[in-house]
Amino acid sequence: MSCIFCSIANHEMNSSLIYEDDTVAAFLDLSQVTKGHTLVVPKKHVENVLECDPETLAHLIQVTQMLAQRIVERCEAKGVNILTNCNSVAGQSVMHLHFHIIPRYSESDAIEIKFNESEKQNLEELCNLLK
Repeated sequence: MSCIFCSIANHEMNSSLIYEDDTVAAFLDLSQVTKGHTLVVPKKHVENVLECDPETLAHLIQVTQMLAQRIVERCEAKGVNILTNCNSVAGQSVMHLHFHIIPRYSESDAIEIKFNESEKQNLEELCNLLK
């Protein structure tokens, strides 16, 4: 079976397209978490942000920023979450790179992003590992 986001980007499937250029397509998510929830995808198949070439990724994030500003303004949102997931363990369900633009209207919107504190880490050791 072909990738659903490739099919949308190649106009093989209907979508609520709100932006398109040679590299990127953006369309409303069928499952609107909040009003204006949009997905921004590269037209070429790339599994996730870890595998994307720098030029495509740079353009993708520029378009994401531009659309997020437009959506916040035109939908009168008070804020926005911009996120991507990499691999199924992180919640990626469609294995084609996509950024979610999720406008926020109140703290009780239908989305919850929660950071729980994990076990204490040795920050010095971790810093040395990641330098």
